[in-house]
Amino acid sequence: GRDGTHLRDFIASDLDAARGGMSEVVYRRARHVITENDRTREACDALSAGDLARFGILMNESDRSLREDYEVTNRELDAMTSIARSLPGCLGSRMTGAGFGGCTVSLVLRDDADRFCAELSRHYQEATGRAGETYVTRAADGAGVISG
Repeated sequence: GRDGTHLRDFIASDLDAARGGMSEVVYRRARHVITENDRTREACDALSAGDLARFGILMNESDRSLREDYEVTNRELDAMTSIARSLPGCLGSRMTGAGFGGCTVSLVLRDDADRFCAELSRHYQEATGRAGETYVTRAADGAGVISG
């Protein structure tokens, strides 16, 4: 295996080789971190190449890992992402934030955004009995230095 002190130093085969020394829960948590690092690198490549379909698939895989390996989603988040993925124009959807409730983020084609929000809200209310809120945003530059 590789030398390292942090999960970022390892790949999936390293984890599999060390599996015997850890509980199932620890193994799944570590697998999430290692595979999420891989997905993040792939997501950067997909965005650089303008491959939004691939980026959406990676969002879905991340959500599955958060649900099954890291176990930080809940019924409402799972309903929201599942409904989102079923709607026209949605390329990917995942929970975001600290987990155990809160928010999802979905990548939706611009022309489908308004209909997506209306349908997501309606289906979510039907599935959970709770009102959900949607916000349409767009990518923008991140934090930076402001010069005067």
